[in-house]
Amino acid sequence: MPYKYLDNIAQADIAFEAWGKNPEEMIISACTATENIMIENINSIYPKEIKNLHIKENSLEMLVFRTIEELIFFKDSEKIFLLPADINLRNKNNYFYLDIIFQGEKINPDRHNPGVDIKGITLHNFKVEQIDNQWKTTVILDI
Repeated sequence: MPYKYLDNIAQADIAFEAWGKNPEEMIISACTATENIMIENINSIYPKEIKNLHIKENSLEMLVFRTIEELIFFKDSEKIFLLPADINLRNKNNYFYLDIIFQGEKINPDRHNPGVDIKGITLHNFKVEQIDNQWKTTVILDI
């Protein structure tokens, strides 16, 4: 997935940029980058459980923010690692609607080598932008 981690942005945080040819690909990349911080090998996550997420926001920025926030919430509340499996994004009547299916499994200390524990996502320097034919988001996570 297309993403890169950014150094020298914040001291107690991890920053990354994620991108794609459309907003859906960008969201998938951002979700994958977030999970790859929380677990060293995302390929060790088996698709044993399905979680459906439905989000409505008045901006694409807040929709991306809330999606990442939900991934962190699932990790903390249900002790589950999730990866995006299917995504549907719509813009109607000045609102963005996201339906995303995540697949994953409960955290298994015998198979999953945890990475960094993410506390949350911050609005500091957070942005979503279209540059030429590419969508990009910049994300800072509080660790």
